[in-house]
Amino acid sequence: MKDMRMAGRMWHLYKMGGITPAITSMFDAQSAQQMAFIRSIVKEQRKNSLYEIPLDTLELVVFDLETTGFSPYNGDEIISFGAVAVQGHHMLQEERFYSLVNPKRAIPDEIEALTGITNGMVKDAPDLLHALRGFLEFVQQKVLIAHGSGHDKHFLNSALWRTSKINLSHRLLDTMMIGKWLNPKLKRYDLDTMLDWYGIEVTQRHHALEDAFMTARLWGKMLLEIRSRDVKTLGDLYAHLSHH
Repeated sequence: MKDMRMAGRMWHLYKMGGITPAITSMFDAQSAQQMAFIRSIVKEQRKNSLYEIPLDTLELVVFDLETTGFSPYNGDEIISFGAVAVQGHHMLQEERFYSLVNPKRAIPDEIEALTGITNGMVKDAPDLLHALRGFLEFVQQKVLIAHGSGHDKHFLNSALWRTSKINLSHRLLDTMMIGKWLNPKLKRYDLDTMLDWYGIEVTQRHHALEDAFMTARLWGKMLLEIRSRDVKTLGDLYAHLSHH
């Protein structure tokens, strides 16, 4: 009877997310459920066509990651997720997500100094699989926004592949790329420069949630300029950014 129940659970997990979580369920049922959920969220996102939705009503999640370094493929790990929901240019400040992550490795001294996240703070934090599930549960199928998204995208893709053997399929906007399109004569487009250019108060840098809040305010300012250029939908915006 026990073997029949195990087989039934494996079949359910296989239908939800594929063979990887089903096999893993033989060893750790909770981890398998987390993996199946992550895979189902990403799989569902592939079905969505958001290009015709007006930017004024588009639901987005602005996010930021703090990490132990710059390369997820050389042992660096995520140590915190921060995210806030946005609709159009309105930040929904109460709809937020923040989680520390136990990287299962020592945080370098320079990263502790930069982020304020210590080894002691992450000792009892969720592991990557559980924190990633919480982040994706918050995001659902919304469009993602980050500033200088290459870094964050690499880490997210690495995390998704390592935990669930799947790649990120969410639409992603980069406020750095948008800044280059809107202000082609500026010499720098880092977050501090963009915040100063748009007159946005700097609260706390290198804190994932605070950086997400500031990037959300930046998006709100940029959206006013985007609309003034008769760019109305996500598809319109991607078309303009593709030339820059």
